[in-house]
Amino acid sequence: MIATRLTERLGITHPVVSAPMAKAAGGRLAAAVSEAGGLGLLGGGYGDAEWLAQERRAAGNARIGVGFITWALSDAVLEDALASDPAVVMLSFGDPAAFASRISDAGVPLMCQVQTLDHAKAAIDAGAQFIVAQGAEAGGHGAKRATMTLVPEVADLLADRASDTVLLAAGGIADGRGLAAALMLGAEGVLVGSRLWASAEALVHPNMIAAAVGASGDDTIRSSVMDIARRLAWPEGYTARVLRNAFTDRWHDDLSGLIAAATVEAARYAEAWKAGDTATANTFVGEATGLIHDAPPAAQVIAEMVTQASDLLGGGWRR
Repeated sequence: MIATRLTERLGITHPVVSAPMAKAAGGRLAAAVSEAGGLGLLGGGYGDAEWLAQERRAAGNARIGVGFITWALSDAVLEDALASDPAVVMLSFGDPAAFASRISDAGVPLMCQVQTLDHAKAAIDAGAQFIVAQGAEAGGHGAKRATMTLVPEVADLLADRASDTVLLAAGGIADGRGLAAALMLGAEGVLVGSRLWASAEALVHPNMIAAAVGASGDDTIRSSVMDIARRLAWPEGYTARVLRNAFTDRWHDDLSGLIAAATVEAARYAEAWKAGDTATANTFVGEATGLIHDAPPAAQVIAEMVTQASDLLGGGWRR
């Protein structure tokens, strides 16, 4: 048992929350994580209302939360999400102030993912009850700071300015060593992406899983190539960590060329994504890919992570 304010406030057994990975974190994965004693988050991503409704149904009666990319979130999609009484709403990649009051008025806890101290200050000002400090090791979108230094800096900030706010760590956490380290850095739980992306319940093409299992952290790259290829207008300062492949090798140092060829390349990328063509479409995992060797059920991932962390920390650890 690892008890923290995160487990107490969310009413969960283990201090593990699954990342709301766009299109990968569907209802089955969110439900499996919650049923295993953590908290599963539905990957609301870019605000596809039809997909969200479908995946909420797939989650059944499980108690889950939902996460959104803040700059892509609409009022209508948020209101629909709040009507489903989520355990939390997580906002990432943008100022949460525009949505914070509506989330609070609905009686739903706000969780904000941050990549810098300024982001953390904005989350405090917005009244976030939970803050996730995400390091650049993470798969998918993020910024430049590393988990090892960002987490304790945010922990110190919270101790000084918002001691009631609960901190989670994210980025490169794939086993019990990462969970134990996060707790030692001042977090009270972890947000896990890549390791649960490679799970039996995740909505991920088998070819992508195979690519991640066969890769090391050295094989990842932070780039904007895949956003240009998908015609997504991500704000400046954010890139995505993915596995390198022939597509990123061709375009990473020629973004203007990719923009000029976007009509053709976007169609090619979209077809490759559907087909699981990992030479063109990118595998969205972080540096923790080197710690991924299989894709078991999410419950197994969580049980092994918590058992290892508990052994390293000493049984019955409590913050």
